[in-house]
Amino acid sequence: MKKMLFALALSLFALPSFVLAQGHMGTPDEQRACSGDAKRFCRSQLGDDNAVQQCLMQNRAKLSKRCSGVFQSHGM
Repeated sequence: MKKMLFALALSLFALPSFVLAQGHMGTPDEQRACSGDAKRFCRSQLGDDNAVQQCLMQNRAKLSKRCSGVFQSHGM
């Protein structure tokens, strides 16, 4: 589950399409739900899956309802 969220956060930012085709990313809806929050709160961590996911988790209280829902749907 954590790996999926790591991949989701990273996928929000211009990853090669071949990675998406391999199924390593969250759904397109999940990507759209968190892209603004990741850009807003985690810009300096972009490119580091673990750091982006931790950043989003640290900013849970500030996340949009849609992005927060992604985390909730994965039990986080």
